[in-house]
Amino acid sequence: MTALVLALTAGGLLFAVLAWIPKSEGATLEIVLSGVMLACGVAVGLVLLAGDGVASWPERWWNVLLLLAGGLAVTGGGPLTTSVLALVDRGNTRAQSTQKAGEVLRGGALIGSLERGAIFAALVAGWPEGLAIVLAIKGLARYPELRSPDQPASVTPQAVAERFIIGSFTSVLWSVTCAGFLLSH
Repeated sequence: MTALVLALTAGGLLFAVLAWIPKSEGATLEIVLSGVMLACGVAVGLVLLAGDGVASWPERWWNVLLLLAGGLAVTGGGPLTTSVLALVDRGNTRAQSTQKAGEVLRGGALIGSLERGAIFAALVAGWPEGLAIVLAIKGLARYPELRSPDQPASVTPQAVAERFIIGSFTSVLWSVTCAGFLLSH
């Protein structure tokens, strides 16, 4: 079971890294790679649920899973969030597009990576309150951009708020899921 969990987690991390390669946001290849990465994560969860989790693992293998799951939490959340936003945008006009709203909420990929890393570390360290602190900091830091009257006319304020909420929830849920692999007993 240990080898299968580590292999699936490493596979998920590989697909996460590959999903960063497509240049256009919401590209079909990125969505497919994100889906395969997500499937690897679901498979890891199912294997851990079917067994005893990681409670009986030797420390060295738990540490390997720590590194793989941490890398997956940080790198996998970006393409997954972009893919979710692309799926949300189907049928939206350009002004309602969450992808276009990314021009208002600049730096989202870097902020999201830092957010996922901090949430993963806080949960694995046994400090779940860290999740609230990370979200509070992000919300307070983004508030001026969310409420700015100087937003470009090509983007609706609703699209900007939608991008922030959907992106944050997807990102947080992904990092919590990756931390859950390590906390399974």
